[in-house]
Amino acid sequence: MDLAALRAALAETPTLRAVGSVRAVIGLTLHVSLVGARVGDAVLIQRRGEALLGEVVGFREGEAIVLPLGDPSGVGPEDEVRSTGGPLRVAAGEALLGRVLDGLGRPLDGRPLPEGLAQVPVERPPPSALGRRPVRAPLTTGVRAIDGLLTIGEGQRVGLFAGSGVGKSTLLGAITRGTSADVVVVALVGERGREVGEFLEQSLGEAGRARSVVVVATSDAPALERLKAAQVATSVAESFRDAGQRVLLLVDSVTRVARAQREVGLAAGEPPARRGYPPSVFALLPRLLERSGQGERGSITALYTVLVEGGDMDEPIADEVRGILDGHVVLSRALAARGHYPAIDIPASLSRVMGAVVSPAHAAAARALRELVGAYEEKRELIGLGAYVAGAEPRVDRARALWPEVERFLCQPEGPVPWETTLAQLRALAARAEA
Repeated sequence: MDLAALRAALAETPTLRAVGSVRAVIGLTLHVSLVGARVGDAVLIQRRGEALLGEVVGFREGEAIVLPLGDPSGVGPEDEVRSTGGPLRVAAGEALLGRVLDGLGRPLDGRPLPEGLAQVPVERPPPSALGRRPVRAPLTTGVRAIDGLLTIGEGQRVGLFAGSGVGKSTLLGAITRGTSADVVVVALVGERGREVGEFLEQSLGEAGRARSVVVVATSDAPALERLKAAQVATSVAESFRDAGQRVLLLVDSVTRVARAQREVGLAAGEPPARRGYPPSVFALLPRLLERSGQGERGSITALYTVLVEGGDMDEPIADEVRGILDGHVVLSRALAARGHYPAIDIPASLSRVMGAVVSPAHAAAARALRELVGAYEEKRELIGLGAYVAGAEPRVDRARALWPEVERFLCQPEGPVPWETTLAQLRALAARAEA
């Protein structure tokens, strides 16, 4: 018999699985007697009604601590618990395009999953540091302010830092519609249920959905499902990358992923560390964020949104994520209040790989325009009060003279702008600034 056929038959052969029972339910956790259990193993609890999926997150006094991946209603003492023999796996492949999945990779759109999808692990180690190709080509977003001044490279990982209500989801939808990536994978973690439908219909649109896979875990989902949603989306993105495609991964938001891990860690008995976050949160973030980037064939360009409370860029999650990623885009509430969309704070934002993916002429034009924006913002209050004296600073004078054109370039209420159009407008504006 062919060796491949033997391997396939062996994979389908049932193996012995450990069986145990529920000993206690304490808060969010189930305490289970289960011989052979390992941290990360998926287990099935045979409760009253439909079986409940859970995951082993720790051990205490000889019992496995299991967090349910669903509502634990109906679980009782001595309910049978059966190990699946390994960690959670999800289906991934080309046939998922256009589909909406829940945080565990199950269909949310009322249709069964197509046949022929590969089963991939939810948690995988990041690619080897020496196995990553360098970031050398730009990935267009269709947003002038980003493509012109904060150019993202193919395989780069960028943080989108914003408070609530400043146009974060709208900007993500615009990037999804305007990107040059082959495939888009979106993870909506901890969102309101109402916002999910609005994102799909308005921000993403029909054309955007056709080349996208959306993974959703709303705010009412269990903590472990919210955590798994980001990992499931990353696994789906990795499957497309391994097939040689250019993938854009959007995770909204990594802050809610960290909060979900905080709930899991505290339930497993971890002590709180920085501002109530246990150590496992800060171990999770690099493991999750490093999974994106360049691979041996394809690439995952990732945008991770970070909720910044009260503009505090130094709170633990924002500070940790900013140190891991390859750039950050900061959205300003003050700009949003003035009707400036997208409300990108150019002086506070940075792309660390822009110099490697754009031409010297593009880089020089971007520097010239950033200097203009910085000069004007530095004196904005004086200019608004009429207290600035013309001629005091030549660069501020140039910024004042060109500010209406600069604002028209940075604002974009219309649809995606082609890359060549953005570059032509940027160079023309920079030439006027240097004249």
